[in-house]
Order: sequence, then C-alpha cells, then structure tokens
Amino acid sequence: MSVNYGSKRVVVGAHYGIRDWLAQRVTATLMAAFTVVVLAQVIFTSGPIGYEEWAGIFASQWMKFLTFTTIVALLYHAWIGIRDIWMDYVKPVGVRLVLHVASLVWLIGCAGWAVQALWRL
Repeated sequence: MSVNYGSKRVVVGAHYGIRDWLAQRVTATLMAAFTVVVLAQVIFTSGPIGYEEWAGIFASQWMKFLTFTTIVALLYHAWIGIRDIWMDYVKPVGVRLVLHVASLVWLIGCAGWAVQALWRL
C-alpha cells in the first residue's frame, strides 16, 4: 500500500536550460573571435581601405569558411534569444507560434542574404 504525502511537482516549459546557455556562450565566443580576426586584418592592412582591400580580406577560402560559420553561429544565437523572449513573455500559444514562425522566416532570409553577399565578393 503506497502513501501519497503531498502533491507531485508539476514542471512545465521546454527544458532547454543548460544546452541553450552553453550554446549562447559558445556562439558568442566564436563571434568575438571572428571580430578579433577581422579587426586584426583591417589594422594590418596598409593604406586606405577601399573595396579591393575589403574584398581581399574575405577572398581566401578559410576566411569565407570562418565567415559562414560565424553567420550560422549568429543566427543560432539570435534564434535562442528571440525564442526565449517569445516563450517567456508571450502567453497565447497561437500568437507565440506566429511569432516563432515569423522569426524563423526572418532569420532564414537573413542567412540567405548574408551568404549571397559573402559569395558575391
């Protein structure tokens, strides 16, 4: 015979917790490192920086790869942040779903635009 002492605790939410916290830190670190690399290349470029010099910074394959990786990190970082805002502050499920979809469409559009700009250089 089992005895029930009190009620069970009901936990709600998406339970992303530590995974998303860690993802935000990793993506932020990657974006900071990318910023340092770009600043170093800009600082060590002699003379005025025009289109040719700027395009030259992003012309090498390793820089395109690093830039693409940073774009993906930025989009994931933004998705985690905006998703958490919608989940915390928008209570009606229908409105939250519309905002999630609109955010995803916007971020995917930004990704397409960024990749197009990167490979056009």
